[in-house]
Amino acid sequence: MFYHLNGIVTDLEPNLAVIDCGGVGFAVSTTAVTVGRLRRGEQAKLYICEQVREDAFELYGFATLEEKRCFEMLISVSGVGPKAAAAILSANTTERVCMAIMSDDERVLTAAQGVGKRLAQRIILELKDKMQKQSADLPIPGAAADIPAAADGVQTKLADVMKALTVLGYSRSECAAAVKGLDLEAMSPEDAIRAALRNISN
Repeated sequence: MFYHLNGIVTDLEPNLAVIDCGGVGFAVSTTAVTVGRLRRGEQAKLYICEQVREDAFELYGFATLEEKRCFEMLISVSGVGPKAAAAILSANTTERVCMAIMSDDERVLTAAQGVGKRLAQRIILELKDKMQKQSADLPIPGAAADIPAAADGVQTKLADVMKALTVLGYSRSECAAAVKGLDLEAMSPEDAIRAALRNISN
């Protein structure tokens, strides 16, 4: 099983990157977001999700673990194949996809090529429920102790960030550390998720 590929980018197409690892060129399907981070002739590391069918063996690669986890979350939904998931992540950032699911914003998902209203509704229905179940027992982290209890909007935003991070595979302790010091009152939910992910990567 592939976990990641680390090599030289030899070719780039809108949804494909070729990574040369020791003289072997791996064709990796990917998203517009990841392609935008790659440069021909430069070293790159892509996190890999394998897709095996009777007639094909495909590699999907992502510049960040968060994008890979979001891709895996999307393809867990009935009727969502890897191409549809990659299209969603090409049209949107990981943070925006998470917020769209939590806020029932199907327009964000239907902005992706090949994703209709019915499929978007199914994604939201299945994954919002999953987010709620996975984050039901999450405590409000100690990092948020200085947030006034009256600031209900901030508490809601904090809960949304925690849900998104949990679904993307982070532990309770990682979630708590990620939101520490964030000025949630001044941030949009999407910006808060992005800032929390930066904290984790640092």
